[in-house]
Amino acid sequence: MEVVIEKQYPVSAGIPAAWAVLSDMHALATCMPGAQITEDIDATHFKGGVRVKVGPAVAAFAGTIEILALDAATHTLKMLGKGADKGGSSASMELTASLLPGENGHCVLAGHAAVIVNGKFAQFGGRMMNSVSDMILAQFAEVFSQKAQALQASAPADAADTAAAGAQAHPASPGAAAPSAPAAPLVATEFNALGLVWSLIKQFFAGLFGKKPRA
Repeated sequence: MEVVIEKQYPVSAGIPAAWAVLSDMHALATCMPGAQITEDIDATHFKGGVRVKVGPAVAAFAGTIEILALDAATHTLKMLGKGADKGGSSASMELTASLLPGENGHCVLAGHAAVIVNGKFAQFGGRMMNSVSDMILAQFAEVFSQKAQALQASAPADAADTAAAGAQAHPASPGAAAPSAPAAPLVATEFNALGLVWSLIKQFFAGLFGKKPRA
């Protein structure tokens, strides 16, 4: 079964910071719920995995990622991901993601993905797959935006390095405030399939009973 997804998400940062995240496969992987890069084969090929939690159990999917194109001029990434689990289910996704100018100096993350699923996942049907994709991509876009925003906020590195060098040359006097601890890395939370199913059930009944009966 094939599902085609077209989405656009606002990013709370400019294109330079967002591109730094989009063009870094390791940083990009941590935006996807449960995903991680496990091995760099070469500059354009990677091995990775995705963990999906279903109650107390955890399902693991192993796969590969290939960067088909990385265009800094148009701020566009094209990649192909393939994966399978031990039960025989498999999935592939060809993704094209690009950054577009937004409002107030921010940008927009636009994506087109063709997803093909086989095995037990194909039984969910196109409607369910679209709902699943919407929820996963919403979390991905949120973490992506946070990463780009944090990177943009730390952009004046030269000024920070100069200040740090000055602090070493002239130690702070007793009683001076200690430097703040670095922020924890932004990583998407592990995908919980039970939470997703419950959310879809609530949406279904909300739509069912939320409609006013016809007169």
